[in-house]
Amino acid sequence: MKTVKKILKWIGISLGSLLLLLILTGLTSRLLTPEPKPPGQLVDIGSFKLHINAVGERNHKPTLVIESGAGAPSEYYYWLGELLKDSIRVVRYDRAGIGYSEFSNRPRNPETIAEELHRLLENSGEKPPYILAGHSYGGHYIRVFKQMYPNEVVGMAFLDAPHPDESERLKLPHSPSYLRPLYYLGAVAGDLGILNLHGRFAKRPLAWAPGLPKEVIEGYRDYWVDGNYLWGYIKEEKKHKDLVDLSRTISKFDSLPIRVFAGTNLNEPLLRKMGFDPDFLRTERAKMQKEMASRSSNGNVFFLKGGHITIFSLKESAHIICEEILAFISDLGY
Repeated sequence: MKTVKKILKWIGISLGSLLLLLILTGLTSRLLTPEPKPPGQLVDIGSFKLHINAVGERNHKPTLVIESGAGAPSEYYYWLGELLKDSIRVVRYDRAGIGYSEFSNRPRNPETIAEELHRLLENSGEKPPYILAGHSYGGHYIRVFKQMYPNEVVGMAFLDAPHPDESERLKLPHSPSYLRPLYYLGAVAGDLGILNLHGRFAKRPLAWAPGLPKEVIEGYRDYWVDGNYLWGYIKEEKKHKDLVDLSRTISKFDSLPIRVFAGTNLNEPLLRKMGFDPDFLRTERAKMQKEMASRSSNGNVFFLKGGHITIFSLKESAHIICEEILAFISDLGY
C-alpha cells in the first residue's frame, strides 16, 4: 500500500511539475512574441478597436462588406478581396475578439454588432451604398444590419448561410455539453501562452482554410498569442439563439437584389456515422436555400461545388462567386 501511495505521489509531482513548466514556457513565449501586425488597420470605434482590411479603390460602385461566420477570421475571405479589388471596393473585418480585433466588454447581441460595424465603416471613411455578404452565421448578422440601416444597403449575398429554421427542419442535435467547457479551457490556455506555444511550433495553425496562400495561413498563428480569440467567440456564441430568433423575423426583402451561394459537398461517411441521411440533408437544405432567395423578387440561388468554407477559400470557387457579384452590380446599373 505504501508503495502504491509513493507511486501516486511521484506521478502527481511529475504531472504538476510538467504543467508548471508548460505554463512558465507558455508565459515566456507570450512575452517574447512580437506584437502581431494585422494586414489591415485597427480602427477605434469608441472603447476598443476593430480590425478592418479594405482593398480596391473607392469609386461610384457599391462597396462589398463581408460579415464573417461564427469565429471565422476576415482572412478566410482573402480571395474574394483579391479577385474583386480591381473592380470594386471590398471590406473585410473582424468582430470584437475575433482575428486581429480587440476584445470588447460590450454585449454581443446582434444589434450591438451591427452598430459596431456601422461605426467602423464610418470611422474608417467608408461610405454607402453597400452590398453585404454574410458567410454562415454572418448571414444572420447582415439581415440585422439591413434592418437597422435600410437606406445604405443595395444588395445582399449569402455565402453558405443557414436558413433561420435550419436546425429544426434538419433535426440537428444541440451542441455537445462538453464543448463550452473546452472553449473556456482553451481560452485560459491562450491567456497562459500555451496556445501561442503550440501556434509557433505546430506545422499547421489552429485555424486555417484550404486553398489560401501560405503567407495568409501562416498569419493565423497571430490569433493565438493570447486567449482573446476564444473569449470573443464564447461571448458571441452566448447570443447565438437571440441572433437566429431576430434573423427569423427579418425575412422579407421586397425587390432587394439577393444572391444565395450554397456549397453542395457533404461529408457523407461522417454524417451517416452520426445517424443522418445525407440525401435528406442535401435535398432539404437546397429547399431552404431557394426559400432564402425567394424572399426577394430579385433573388437567385447558385449551388456550387465545394464545402462550407471551400466555396470561397479555393480560388476557382471564389472566382465564380465574384463573377456573379459583379454581374448583379452591373444589373443594378453601376
